[in-house]
Amino acid sequence: MTTSNPKLIEFKGTSLSVVSVVLASVSPAELEAAIAAMPGGKRRFFDGDAAVLDLAAVTAEGADWAAVLGLLRDYGVQPVGVCNGNPALAQSAAKAGLPLLAADELARPTRKAVAEKPAPAPAVVASTMIVDKPLRSGQRIYARGGDLILTAMVSAGAEVIADGSIHIYAPLRGKALAGATGNAQARVLCTCFAAELVSVAGVYQTFEQGLPPDLDQKPVQVRLDDEDGRQNLRIVPLALR
Repeated sequence: MTTSNPKLIEFKGTSLSVVSVVLASVSPAELEAAIAAMPGGKRRFFDGDAAVLDLAAVTAEGADWAAVLGLLRDYGVQPVGVCNGNPALAQSAAKAGLPLLAADELARPTRKAVAEKPAPAPAVVASTMIVDKPLRSGQRIYARGGDLILTAMVSAGAEVIADGSIHIYAPLRGKALAGATGNAQARVLCTCFAAELVSVAGVYQTFEQGLPPDLDQKPVQVRLDDEDGRQNLRIVPLALR
């Protein structure tokens, strides 16, 4: 009888999706305020995804990396390195365990977080998630990499998110965030609009003061329009006949 020794270590090439976190500041206070102002607020949005911090827009030469990393980890991303930083900032990051990675060697990121302007993503999405049960307050569904179709009500306090478009064939009373990874072609379509918040590719609108009469409880579509180089959110009636 012969036996083979198991391989105790093996190195293999792989292709992993990495979140690109584009920072314009490394001030923990400023970053915390920026995250709080994003759709969904401080709630953990990512699921422990690996992240590279893009420091091209940061002019500081040092940072409280322990505080910055703690804030980003609370948001659900796990920084593994930095890119595009000035030499002093990159050196301070390396001392904190974040090596400088060559930007041209990184796989194209699938998502951007804490970005001033989300980058457009391809309009074609990979898959579709279908949900037939109502969402109660506090529930959250994320269709990663595709569209989301719901055939039952999204209650107030519930949240639906998709990297592609969101189709709701029932009342929308909670929050709907389409194009979560920056897909500016994504849309939110619903047959009964009563939302708390809607967003496409990070551009969002809330309705604390109530809905306009021509949209309230009506079929609508939510999309982005590019006017004067700026992306504006438009909510327009949807003709079903």
